[in-house]
Amino acid sequence: MAEQLLIAGEWVPAASGQVSETFDPASGTRLAEFAEAGSADVDAAVAAARTAYEDPAWRDLSPDARGRLLWKVADLIERDAAALAELETRDQGMPIALTTNVNVTLAAQVFRYYAGWATKIEGKLSQVSVPDTLHYTRREPLGVVGLITPWNFPFAIAAWKLAPALATGNTVVLKPAEQTPLSTLKLGALCLEAGIPAGVVNVLTGGPEVGRALVAHRGVNKISFTGSTEVGQQIAGVAAADLKRVSLELGGKAPSIITRGADIDAAVAGNLQGALFNTGQACGAYTRFYVDAKRHDEFTEKIAAAAQTLKIGPGLDFDTVLGPLVSQEQLDRVAGYVAGGVEQGAQLVTGGRRASGAGLDDGYFFTPTVFSGVRDDMTIAREEIFGPVLSVFSYDDEDEVVARANDTDFGLAAVLWTQDLTSAHRLAARIHAGTVFVNQLPLIDPGAPWGGFGLSGWGREMGTYALDEFTETKGVWVNLAR
Repeated sequence: MAEQLLIAGEWVPAASGQVSETFDPASGTRLAEFAEAGSADVDAAVAAARTAYEDPAWRDLSPDARGRLLWKVADLIERDAAALAELETRDQGMPIALTTNVNVTLAAQVFRYYAGWATKIEGKLSQVSVPDTLHYTRREPLGVVGLITPWNFPFAIAAWKLAPALATGNTVVLKPAEQTPLSTLKLGALCLEAGIPAGVVNVLTGGPEVGRALVAHRGVNKISFTGSTEVGQQIAGVAAADLKRVSLELGGKAPSIITRGADIDAAVAGNLQGALFNTGQACGAYTRFYVDAKRHDEFTEKIAAAAQTLKIGPGLDFDTVLGPLVSQEQLDRVAGYVAGGVEQGAQLVTGGRRASGAGLDDGYFFTPTVFSGVRDDMTIAREEIFGPVLSVFSYDDEDEVVARANDTDFGLAAVLWTQDLTSAHRLAARIHAGTVFVNQLPLIDPGAPWGGFGLSGWGREMGTYALDEFTETKGVWVNLAR
């Protein structure tokens, strides 16, 4: 039986009866069938969310009670953590250590973080100059919000959108990527089990047309999207028709600056992990390595040698470091970028091919790839590859490397490797990115904002910033004159 849609608290097939399939990227075998939603299902889900939004069972729920529901979801995530991690690994391909220690763990943390915020959403008293007048503001939910999530971290990203949307009192239509729908459906089930009222959380599975219908729907007050820059630009254009609120977390091309005085061994280890976690399928992954010219050769040799030692294999193998890419389409995309890099004159130091061998031939595996001699105008230096491809450059001075690191349409994340505190702060201030890491991996925490500059998107997720994304400010004037 195919996995069904969650609409108004009920599991139902698509109105059309159509189904699609999801595959295990480690073997290419079919995992499950899921309902292929259409425009009628979008209409039904939005109507259910609107009804739930106006229902006193949700509308008049106290902030404390709303927070308790979110806390319960976190408890249920932790109860089912092992099963959720395995499901995510089977559907997405990432190593089980990553799904266990990052995806599922972060999802529970996010729900607990925003459970606490449910009782702390405040307005303020405004000092106006009109005599005998009181003015204050209220923070109110937007209404029905559409959450559209990508295939690279399905469970975690669904959680970090859903939790603040619910904490602020909105109702939701959640649409996961068609490549990885299974864990999001499970999250919807956990919300029901936690006691969140019917229709507050609705889950629609299906292809891009479902997302397009959700974005265009006049009954939706906001869209929160994580995915490609191209699709984000399309969403912004469509949303302009009715001026619905939009937040976008899009692509990245994170520079990593390795200074002359950096601990090279630490930089190699950190950059390798920061570049290749989830097989490079992360918008914050480190991809452009600017190394001081005097350390360039040492860094290149060491990171290429280290890349060759990484265990490639199915995500369910606990020894796996590099799992498969999510699909044949993504495998072909990465291979195409690598071929283009060679054609444009970059030096292929290691990797650059589909991985083969026992347990690998039927999956979408690609060897970790290191290029040297890369120019800033090459395609592999400009476009987001979303795979295990590292490009190494050299630089001579700080002004040069800052200009080159900032010479990109993206601005999501960056990293600096230095043992000089002054240099760390000075460079961090000059880099155009929503997040700058210093001597560490690209981490995400519920308390820290996440989002980008330029074509990396609009708005911020996590922290108090997400509360702003899911609320409106209302001013109230009261005449106190008798």
